[in-house]
Amino acid sequence: QGAEYEQHWAYLPAKRPALPAVQNRAWPSGAIDRFVLARLEREALPPSPAADASTLARRLHFDLTGLPPSPRLSKRLAKSPGSYPAIVDELLAAPQFGERLASYWLDLVRYADTVGYHGDQDHAITPYRDWVIKAFNDNLPFDRFTAAQLAGDLLPGSTVNDKIASGYNRLLQTSHEGGVQQKEYLAKYSADRVRNVSTAWLGATVGCSECHDHKYDPFTQRDFYSLAAFFADVDDVQTFRGSNSLPTTRNPEMKVVSPLDVTGQQARTMVTGRVKPRTIRVLSRGNWMDDSGEVVLPATPHFLPTLVTEQRANRLDLANWLMQPENPLTARVFVNRLWYLFFGDGLSRTLDDTGSQGEWPTHPELLDWLAVEFIESGWDIKHIVRLIVNSSTYRQSSLVDADALERDPANRLLARQGRFRFPAETIRDNALAIGGLLNGRMGGAVSRPYQPAGYYAPLNFPKRTYKADATDSQHRRGVYMHWQRQFLHPMLRAFDAPTREECTAQRPVSNTPLAALTLMNDPTFVEAAKGFAVRILSEGGTTRTERLTWAWQAALGRTPAPDELKVANEFVQQALDRYADDAKAADELLSVGLTSVPSHLSTTETAGWASVALAFLNLSEVITRN
Repeated sequence: QGAEYEQHWAYLPAKRPALPAVQNRAWPSGAIDRFVLARLEREALPPSPAADASTLARRLHFDLTGLPPSPRLSKRLAKSPGSYPAIVDELLAAPQFGERLASYWLDLVRYADTVGYHGDQDHAITPYRDWVIKAFNDNLPFDRFTAAQLAGDLLPGSTVNDKIASGYNRLLQTSHEGGVQQKEYLAKYSADRVRNVSTAWLGATVGCSECHDHKYDPFTQRDFYSLAAFFADVDDVQTFRGSNSLPTTRNPEMKVVSPLDVTGQQARTMVTGRVKPRTIRVLSRGNWMDDSGEVVLPATPHFLPTLVTEQRANRLDLANWLMQPENPLTARVFVNRLWYLFFGDGLSRTLDDTGSQGEWPTHPELLDWLAVEFIESGWDIKHIVRLIVNSSTYRQSSLVDADALERDPANRLLARQGRFRFPAETIRDNALAIGGLLNGRMGGAVSRPYQPAGYYAPLNFPKRTYKADATDSQHRRGVYMHWQRQFLHPMLRAFDAPTREECTAQRPVSNTPLAALTLMNDPTFVEAAKGFAVRILSEGGTTRTERLTWAWQAALGRTPAPDELKVANEFVQQALDRYADDAKAADELLSVGLTSVPSHLSTTETAGWASVALAFLNLSEVITRN
């Protein structure tokens, strides 16, 4: 009796829906716009007009590269709106695109430069980070991207790069403490991998079934440990030895994740240190001391498409199963997260939970259309990004219409673009770029920016003293910053970067005094302001109005309004007067950082403009994507 039970939307096969009919045929530029407009027309809401050229240029450049555009881009777009698709292609081909997407992917796979547990010692895993950046730049299809990370060492004809990619299996938190209960930590590592694979690729909370069957979704405890069995061939015993040395040393698993060119050796040992698979049991209540549970073999969740193999399944089989077109989750989850990057919210807001406790998509047909398009394109990431950013939906203004704000305050109907704060790394990169300090060198060792003295004092085993880079290496992009899990750089913490102990699909966005204090006092931002002041005085013209107008374009990508110029002029005069009367304070301000002020510039005038520049870097508009 009763209606037939309908399976949860995320577990149904993704099918390409027909494009809906719309009344306004002039607005849509493609399939995405048809789905969005059809929903808006049902709600009697019009889409917003297109953003102006300067806003659109800034939005697109930050979204695709994480860096500010040059004024030339805005002028080009204003002069020739039809050049927009060509600009998109140029930015997708820029090497900074890979750095931008990699920063988000590293959140998902909990990449960090330290082990996490106990002493949180360093470990050499930067080649994996560089591989991810290159993979996005090369537009490596997502199925190959997945297989290389989960099982690069198992691929036929596995290359050194494949083995570097399989460093994914070493990104979890580990311990180098000699006295840990080995069996306990093997259980921790096993559970960590299940949580990450299921969240990063499936958007599923399988971790909730470690101790019991999932309370809301169909995942069973047996499913959890069957997934863990895929990783039973990873030699986690090696991690207890605690060496972080280079390829010449006793630790064979470091031969690939360490820079190979240090010794010129060819890698001979895979990153995973693969061994005969350990026995995996269902742990009653997740208790690692209980050996009474059922022994399980590698298997995928029982209610999803079945994985069929002729022999014991391995990590490569898992990777291939994740990318099967019949798998209802992988493609949906990835395109939903791409949508989030370009609108500030996913089509389903819960990026890490596609289950029954997650949010139903606002545009389920659009989500399915994108998922099928992703699969049928050959898992082409840049193709999906290109479709999204070329759409009229993406190009809308983010200005709020009063009627739309009242009827759809959270903008779930997409009647306008999203407005949201930049992630921590972008805020820092932007300041360095504005100040003319950004070091664009890609790859290699970590960057260590300025950090408060004594911040590492509680770190033990061994005791450590943080040493900031004494070269412009510390001005490299945030994706290369040293990621210390237990003591994440204070600037990153102030702007909600995750410690990367677990998969993070969506960073929180807080608004606290610490953020403002960081922008005002962190030496990186003070030095960036000094560099910006030098640029204003050297490149911005001769009159105060010319210099302020130039500064507005450099920092905000637009021309100032008359009332803004009036207020700024008054502030400039106050700053110049202050330092004219206090040369010592001017010297102290300009002494911050590695860079020096050119000798032909006045110290007091430069300090005054540095105060103005610091005010620019603190503007909400500078750290916000419109």
